[in-house]
Amino acid sequence: MPDGQSEQARDASARIAADAPLTPAPPIDGDRSHRAIETRALAPEFTTEPGAAQFDDYGTKSLDLAFKAHLARFTLGVSPAGMLERFVAWSGHLAISPGKQLQLIEKAQSKAAQLWLHACGVALGLKPEPCIAPLPQDHRFDHPLWRTPPYSLIHQAFLFQQQWWHNATNDIHGLDPHAQRVLSFTARQMLDVFSPSNFVATNPELTQETLRRGGGNLLEGFQNLLVDWERQVAGKPPAEAATFKVGETLATTPGKVVYRNNLIELIQYTPQTESVSPEPVLIVPAWIMKYYILDLSPHNSLVRYLVEQGFTVFMISWKNPTADDRELSMEDYRRSGVMDALDVASEIAGGRKVHGVGYCIGGTLLAIAAAAMARDQDDRFQTLTMLAAQTDFSEPGELNLFISESEISFLETMMWDQGYLDTKQMHGAFQLLRSSDLIWSRYVHEYLMARRPKMFDLMAWNADATRMPYRMHSEYLRQIYLENRLSKGQFDVAGRPIAIRDVNAPIFAVGTTKDHVAPWRSVHKIHILADTEITFVLTNGGHNAGIVSEPGHPKRSYQIATTLENDPYRAPDEWRASAQAFEGSWWPAWVDWLRTRSGSAAAPPAMGEPLLDAPGAYVLRT
Repeated sequence: MPDGQSEQARDASARIAADAPLTPAPPIDGDRSHRAIETRALAPEFTTEPGAAQFDDYGTKSLDLAFKAHLARFTLGVSPAGMLERFVAWSGHLAISPGKQLQLIEKAQSKAAQLWLHACGVALGLKPEPCIAPLPQDHRFDHPLWRTPPYSLIHQAFLFQQQWWHNATNDIHGLDPHAQRVLSFTARQMLDVFSPSNFVATNPELTQETLRRGGGNLLEGFQNLLVDWERQVAGKPPAEAATFKVGETLATTPGKVVYRNNLIELIQYTPQTESVSPEPVLIVPAWIMKYYILDLSPHNSLVRYLVEQGFTVFMISWKNPTADDRELSMEDYRRSGVMDALDVASEIAGGRKVHGVGYCIGGTLLAIAAAAMARDQDDRFQTLTMLAAQTDFSEPGELNLFISESEISFLETMMWDQGYLDTKQMHGAFQLLRSSDLIWSRYVHEYLMARRPKMFDLMAWNADATRMPYRMHSEYLRQIYLENRLSKGQFDVAGRPIAIRDVNAPIFAVGTTKDHVAPWRSVHKIHILADTEITFVLTNGGHNAGIVSEPGHPKRSYQIATTLENDPYRAPDEWRASAQAFEGSWWPAWVDWLRTRSGSAAAPPAMGEPLLDAPGAYVLRT
């Protein structure tokens, strides 16, 4: 080995021993796609013996990792080795469980008998009740035509098969519960591919539409498919999203960018009232999404609502990272994101304390920053508001299906190779969680029935996705998700651990009933971690729609209750049973909560030195 490489090897070994991040390995043949990937967990072993063959370690390790990086793009980051490992474990445990085998045989015979009796009743001209009903969230078979033969038999046979596979992949004695959930999820995904609702011959509604239009729906749907494929390959948003433009129809609340660094732009919004609450509101959105989810159209903009209610509002707009930002860390996001924005907002407000607001992963980062500040005797947060944000990841919902050592290591190879987690790869995981609604329902309605849904602002925003830098996302997945360090007091900030219990500012936390990203029971765990007054709101809706819940929005409701510092803990379902319920949006209740924890109204602070008009430049980068 050349002397330079020997020195690099020794440095790498020293860094591994010191538990420090490694620097990138040099490109092989100048091709980034074949870069030798080094992380602390994946770093190859080097030998420094003269004349030793290096290909066995450095070359083969690099080949493995380069291959996995390309494979990960094809599988959207899902590790085939991890899936195979779980399948082998399931097969082995099932093979030595004769009682479970007999149970599955009995269930198969029972279901077959029920379906046969139902078929006999139909053949005799009777109208027997269905043997099995879809789950409440399954709307594939809602149309009345599914109650007519032969479609009633077809869809019930499918539901029986779905139920049987659920039984086959659950309650396996000795099998790891996480593996059972993953296998059950995987079986459901595979069955969904062959759902009778996906095919013209077995979907009565689709058959009827095809006959009515003489097959025109299939031709038009195929054209829709080609258009979507072409735009996706070109990296373009859906054509219908062109009517929604950031700064014109979206993110239109007036304001100025008053600060910028290599990671954020800070927007200060123009006051809309003669007097304002003296403590400003600083919003930390998730960098997994563009910030204007909270400043959509004028009628449903949370930012505009706050400004019109007499608050000075600052918003962080995150930069959309590229491969050059691969080494940005969680600490960079805390320091250059939350802390820099807090410094500027507090200075513009005349040194007043600040109402901190965090959404999704932005709320997790806000909690980290607040805990570090409390540890260091920094009390600049007047209150904290956590919108669909988790601080304990022991029960993170269905996203946990994609979190394991095998999955994260596999995903790291892909992220290291390209420097970031791409939007398509990220969307793939979220779509799988709700494949029936987000994949197959769209396939049927847009490509077989040729029924395009009307684009609206939330859909346009959802198509404007962001990337995430390699190092930050790796740290987030490993330390926050996989190891759950934040809830254990083991997450380090500036070389020292932090604890959420140190936070003494009042907390307003919001969970949503249909959240697949941050399940409300997981959000509710803030009651266990924080030793302060907590007002918790549970609102109907999902991760996004439940938060973007403006006054006047139809069919909105919420529950709210406050737990004082010395009150006993109430488990989530106990809390839900006792919390007072209200119709309408939770926004007014939040504004009242902020007002009671703010000083007397005063003249608005002067605007900071403007760099450019809102919505700024970072949000426009694709």
